[in-house]
Amino acid sequence: MNEDLRGATAMSARETPAWGAVVSMMLGVFGLVTAEFLPASLLTPIARDLGVSEGLAGQAVTATAGVALVTSLLVATVTRGVDRRRLLLAFSALLIASNLLVAIAPSLPLLVLGRVLLGVGLGGFWTMSAATTMRLVPAAQVPRALSIIFSGVSAATIFAAPFGSYVGDVAGWRAVFLMAAGLGALALAVQFATLPSMASHRHTSLRTLVDVLTRPHIGLGMIAITLVFTGHFALFTYIRPFLETVAGVGVGGMSAILLGFGVANFLGTLLGGFMLERDMRLTLMAMPLAMGVLGLVLAGLGSAPLADAILIALWGVAFGAVPVAWSTWITRTVPDEAESAGGLFVAAIQFAIAIGAAAGGLLFDASGARGVFGAAGVVLLAATLIILAGVGSRPAAAVA
Repeated sequence: MNEDLRGATAMSARETPAWGAVVSMMLGVFGLVTAEFLPASLLTPIARDLGVSEGLAGQAVTATAGVALVTSLLVATVTRGVDRRRLLLAFSALLIASNLLVAIAPSLPLLVLGRVLLGVGLGGFWTMSAATTMRLVPAAQVPRALSIIFSGVSAATIFAAPFGSYVGDVAGWRAVFLMAAGLGALALAVQFATLPSMASHRHTSLRTLVDVLTRPHIGLGMIAITLVFTGHFALFTYIRPFLETVAGVGVGGMSAILLGFGVANFLGTLLGGFMLERDMRLTLMAMPLAMGVLGLVLAGLGSAPLADAILIALWGVAFGAVPVAWSTWITRTVPDEAESAGGLFVAAIQFAIAIGAAAGGLLFDASGARGVFGAAGVVLLAATLIILAGVGSRPAAAVA
């Protein structure tokens, strides 16, 4: 084991877990992802109020994802030497500023600026989550801590759309973003009270990203991550037209199925933490394998609303464990450069979101929702084969 790896392992071996700090990280993730998802349920009133088309207003979402991708790749390098506690607090402050700016924005450019600030906070905070977790709890409890943190993503998935739709209808879309700023303020307050000081790795550079990517297992791991998230987002982006055109459910049934998916996703996140403490590689393979099979079964099942609801809930359980599993893989495989590897992880996810949605759209136009679900299943099975063939779970030593 090289000196950097020994140092990182020692640094991560904290005797007493800081569970309060872990919860504060979960609140930060919950606030950031809630803010990211809110425009989906508010796009029509936003566009009407600002006097633009819904398509143009939707570019605010694109801006967030694009900036998050760039931030995830650069944050470890640009902020080297900065105390990680201060940096995490700054990202949470950006969440508050973003929501306040969106809430008062009189025009689309200012609204997009607010969403750009969110992209910086989202990309930076998520990139640092795995590396920070290593410094908050003992090594054996990292999977459980990550499952708590990423439960914030699942909770936001359940909460954001119905909250935005209901409050937006009652009090207006600007009130929704003011409340989201309040969530950010709560997260910032808890982080200020619980996060310890954490020095950064001062040697991090852009070259570090390349060095990490060329280590054994890491390149294949990033390919597998991209395929898993591409398959998932291709399916999830077109789940509504699938339920409408294939399953044949109405609005009420659709809402119930999507709620079931969200709750199952939350439970899957917690389940993933316990599974990873027992066998990480098996978990990495089992989740995309299950999702791939479920995608193919859904594509071939036809109109069977009850069966579709059960299968989609099972998909939610399987996907709930995926972010936890791969974040844990990063902490164990690249413990000395977890921030840089975390940046590559978040960049791969953002890229997968774009590819999954775009390719899914082409497939949907050509062969409908069944074609999208079938292709997503095949992509996920391909990811499983890559994991089986070459994604290891032991530390990938730096190349001399």
